[in-house]
Amino acid sequence: MAGSLRALWYSLVLVLLVSATSSAAKEFLVGGKTDGWKIPSSQSDSLNKWAETTRFLVGDSLVWKYEKEKDSVLKVRREAYISCNTTDATEEYKDGNTKVTLDKSGPHYFISGAEGHCEKGQKLIVVVMSQRHRLVGESPAPSPSEIEGPAVAPTSGAASFRAGCLVALGVLVGFLWM
Repeated sequence: MAGSLRALWYSLVLVLLVSATSSAAKEFLVGGKTDGWKIPSSQSDSLNKWAETTRFLVGDSLVWKYEKEKDSVLKVRREAYISCNTTDATEEYKDGNTKVTLDKSGPHYFISGAEGHCEKGQKLIVVVMSQRHRLVGESPAPSPSEIEGPAVAPTSGAASFRAGCLVALGVLVGFLWM
């Protein structure tokens, strides 16, 4: 009986540790690299391909690194994103080291402020999930009518699998200590 309680205790501690470490806001370097904010060399190198493979949650931040003399980041509405309209930005960043906190769920649209860059593919849609999706482990992709652009890949459930493995490991360790 005491051994079972000890195993349960270790399992609960592991679950709490996993939950605590996965709930921290994350900072994402746009494109996954320091020179990611550029005209893509091909469709497969587009920033939206990178964004499709990443889960963004409310509170996370995006970081852009670029030459401030040559480029900028514009946060725009959907219509300006589609038409590459650089004159209708809701926010404009020109510092070369831009950090934007994703403060609400839904699609966020960003384009380059450099002339002609957006038309050549230097733009990004980021779909942000609410914090409550983190607890569920899987998030449904938004419907195609919500955004114009690439589809968002569904979650793999890898975080849930990892948490389950850690719980199983905790239970195993608990039983071995009995």
